[in-house]
Amino acid sequence: MATQVDKTAVPFDKTALESVLNRRFFYAPAFEIYGGTAGLYDYGPPGSALQANIIAEWRKHFIVEEGMLELDTTIMTPAPVFETSGHVARFADWMVKDTKTGDVLRADHLVKNVLEARLAGDKEARGVAAQPVVEDDKKKKKKAAKSVAVKLADEVVKEYETVLAQLDNFSGPELGDLCRKFVIHNPDTDNEVSEPVQFNLMFKSSIGPTGAYPGYLRPETAQGHFLNFSRLLDFNNGRVPFASAQIGRSFRNEISPRAGLLRVREFTMAEIEHYVDPEDKSHPRFGDVRDTTMVLLDRDTQAGGSTETREMTIGAAVHAGVVANETLGYFMARIHTYLLKIGINPQRLRFRQHMANEMAHYATDCWDAEIHNSTGWTECVGCADRAAYDLTVHSNKTGHPLVVRQALKEPIVEERDVPEWNKKVLGKTYKADAGKITEAVEKLDQAALGEVKTALEGGKATVTLPDGRQFDLTPDVLTITRKTLKQSVREFTPNVIEPSFGLGRILYTLLEHSFWARPPTKEGERAERGVLSLPPLVAPTKVLIVPLSAKEEFDPLVAEVSTKFRKAGIFSRVDDSNASIGKRYARNDELGTPYGITLDFASVKNRTMTLRERDTMDQRIGPIDEVIATVTELVNGTIDWEGACQRLPAYDGVQAVE
Repeated sequence: MATQVDKTAVPFDKTALESVLNRRFFYAPAFEIYGGTAGLYDYGPPGSALQANIIAEWRKHFIVEEGMLELDTTIMTPAPVFETSGHVARFADWMVKDTKTGDVLRADHLVKNVLEARLAGDKEARGVAAQPVVEDDKKKKKKAAKSVAVKLADEVVKEYETVLAQLDNFSGPELGDLCRKFVIHNPDTDNEVSEPVQFNLMFKSSIGPTGAYPGYLRPETAQGHFLNFSRLLDFNNGRVPFASAQIGRSFRNEISPRAGLLRVREFTMAEIEHYVDPEDKSHPRFGDVRDTTMVLLDRDTQAGGSTETREMTIGAAVHAGVVANETLGYFMARIHTYLLKIGINPQRLRFRQHMANEMAHYATDCWDAEIHNSTGWTECVGCADRAAYDLTVHSNKTGHPLVVRQALKEPIVEERDVPEWNKKVLGKTYKADAGKITEAVEKLDQAALGEVKTALEGGKATVTLPDGRQFDLTPDVLTITRKTLKQSVREFTPNVIEPSFGLGRILYTLLEHSFWARPPTKEGERAERGVLSLPPLVAPTKVLIVPLSAKEEFDPLVAEVSTKFRKAGIFSRVDDSNASIGKRYARNDELGTPYGITLDFASVKNRTMTLRERDTMDQRIGPIDEVIATVTELVNGTIDWEGACQRLPAYDGVQAVE
């Protein structure tokens, strides 16, 4: 039977985690020897492997299992694309400046940090919260407000909590009102801050040597999907629903990136654009996820000043109208399953619905998968029903129809008013404006065409163009005729359901959720033996091979075991350093390596080896091929450690050498 481990015996220590991540080079500030640049990070070998494994499972879970069409589109994007999509005008955050130093802070983060610090101080003054951990002054970074033990009035506590629950719904001017009302200053200097102003988050550049063709580094991958919609539709034989998917780099010029991987200026995204008939947002596989229980924080609860969540099955949430439609609910459930599969703690995962002010004007519904960590709740995945906005605006701008043409099973026969033109008179009378007049009339609905018909019967009808100009039309130019039309093809612009993943945020929260420390084994000893309990599915290295001796007689066996793991598709590393076996295992516990193989003199003689499990430190023994087969099944998830313990006998610490 496997040993049970209490991973909460030692309280979580973020400083200890950061020390491990830095020492083992999971990631580090980019350009560090030049002093570094805020919001830019380089991943080291374990961090790169962890990210690659997270992406590999994402690709399997979504692209392979859902039959999605994968894209790889360009990062540099011409300015007209983002002007049309609305990014140039609206892709911005509200920032404030320190009135004396000029330091820039993001307004909503400032309000959040200061009010949360005051609430923490209130709890401390009431004896509810423990004293904060004192950090080494040399390790302190310029960051959020510090909590001070000051008791607040009950009504003030309630007001602060209500503001925090509704924070994402405040506009820039309202954030400025909050700073004045609650006397919120820059926590680093205690100076007043300016009124909030918008700051566009896109990195601007130019394409070509002249500088005359402006462009931007993309802040998301989505526009590359939309601009290729016609080709994707053709690839999918003209049918919807279908989904495109893309994994790639995006860039956002964050105002004050101070939260490590949680807020960076260059990052990897994984985005899905699922195209669906606007008249039918059901999902054929919704029944597969209907009973998935999720923790939800809806917009009405937030608007009421609360952050209280409730558990619901996604089937009940869609049925009750809490989640807008089946397709949106299906992807929320699939996101939930994926995050748990890679190791996110289900007790620290919730889905929060966007409030009215933070949701795009064209969106029908939007939910964020938020993961709790040492900084609070962080949005890691967004899942939105974007309606038909993107395809529509790009189609209107370019004149390229981004639509689906669907053959009807039963043709629709109806009588309609149809405009008919005398093109010779039209062109002669209105010259360059003839095309615009025709387009304006053709876009009129049946009711408006009926009014034009009535006006023409009276001698003339007036048509207004989008630019405001008006033109009088007479019956010799235009007639409105009633005709019986047979429609065999339905044309529509599909709606888009978009799950969007910030992979760096997921990676960091996974590291926090996986980190713990072993209790001291001796009295007075510090708990410094950190462990990253990463699931084998995503662990950078699956198996550590530890030969007890550097003698040449071990070399063939080490090579044999390494080769067999490699052929089984299991990534392994050999640690033949001079460190003790305990230190070698402790080093790889910090790297998240789930299994260890020990090769000793008995292994050479008897062809047996021991298998160590990272969290429990339990050891089992068996023939080399049987141990390799067991590890392969453990890594592939077909058995767990309990199953391995039933297959392999316990190791008593001694192997006999004949």
